[in-house]
Amino acid sequence: MAFTGSRFEHLAGGGDRPEVSDRITAEDLVAVQTLSVTVPAPVALDLLEGALGVRLSGLLQAIPRDIDMVDAEAAVLADGSPADQAWHLLDDQPDVGWVTAGKILARKRPQLLPVYDRVVRCAVSRPPSFWLALHAALRENDAALHRQLLDLRQAAGLPETVSVLRVCDVTVWMGHRALGHACR
Repeated sequence: MAFTGSRFEHLAGGGDRPEVSDRITAEDLVAVQTLSVTVPAPVALDLLEGALGVRLSGLLQAIPRDIDMVDAEAAVLADGSPADQAWHLLDDQPDVGWVTAGKILARKRPQLLPVYDRVVRCAVSRPPSFWLALHAALRENDAALHRQLLDLRQAAGLPETVSVLRVCDVTVWMGHRALGHACR
């Protein structure tokens, strides 16, 4: 199947469903694989059944579930926030890294936390905080970028359940790769 990433947000009903929004499930681990990353087996088991999963669950409970990034206060995304702590917790795991950490969190909070990988990083020139930079960009000029992404989602015939952040990610990713950039 081409573009398996199209299943990322909605596989098994989505990672932000109320009954699973604050814990990692096997479906979440499969969903991140649709974006070409794999959570190492020891870490996956710890997320599903161990202390790591308990710690991450506590942090997820403190991260808003039903808010778009454009509507969130910057503090929700700032250094030291529960979202930032969750990202660091995952990034610090053996063989996980920043890309996989971000994709796991994007699966759990698709409206609030964006996918950020090497291609997106290459396209946006490594801002000090991608989350805060995107947050500011979505809000500036009376949320013009946010509205453009909503229009793009509608023009593409995508359901409203596809987050604006996912539309942004795919747009940046496809556009940057189409330009022939070799990002590392």
